[in-house]
Amino acid sequence: MRRTERLFQIIQILRSTRSPITGRELADELEISIRTLYRDMAELAAQRIPITGEAGMGYVLDDGYDMPPLMLTADELEAAALGAAWVASEADSTLARAARDLVAKLSDTIPKELRPVVLDASSKPIKTRSSVKENFDSALLRHAIRERYRLQLAYTDSKGDMTDRVVWPLLIAFLDRSRYLVAWCETRDGIRHFKTDRVQELKVLGEKYLGRRAKLIKEWEDAMAKRMQN
Repeated sequence: MRRTERLFQIIQILRSTRSPITGRELADELEISIRTLYRDMAELAAQRIPITGEAGMGYVLDDGYDMPPLMLTADELEAAALGAAWVASEADSTLARAARDLVAKLSDTIPKELRPVVLDASSKPIKTRSSVKENFDSALLRHAIRERYRLQLAYTDSKGDMTDRVVWPLLIAFLDRSRYLVAWCETRDGIRHFKTDRVQELKVLGEKYLGRRAKLIKEWEDAMAKRMQN
């Protein structure tokens, strides 16, 4: 680990806890000597990072401190680039374009020596199937999810029958190269999964649903966890 990355990591560790952390604990977590740790703490102090404490007593990062934007390590940048590449290959065209724009903005704002991490990353997603074809504007669906608008769907079920549903959209789930709309279905009075390529028509209704989206998602997550255990 380069020293710059290690300094960032020290700040991240201190940000994650309110109780003092001793130099020995920090050194052990970073797998460095205590002497190196003390030199790093001195460097952070010289950079005016608001860390209080001293050797033997423990260190604490002052409340309210946050690192400047885009002060990222090579691994963090590669994670962002890999995530953006995956979105560009798997998500709808609007999100794919946003992912490519994100990579371009990252490469323009990070230090020159880190640009190869973004532009020539060592990890890349491999696409083995064609993109999912949808009959609606995915940006419209995402807007409805964020704003909690009820939706009316014309949906073809697994048997090929057309059904009409009114749903509360919660999130879009990606599974095995397929996209699913996870939603509370008023017709079935429960959470259901709708393959987005089977949605023949999607209409955003003018009313917002009354349920709390976070609560409904938690119920869905709990149900999925129980299903995985069985």
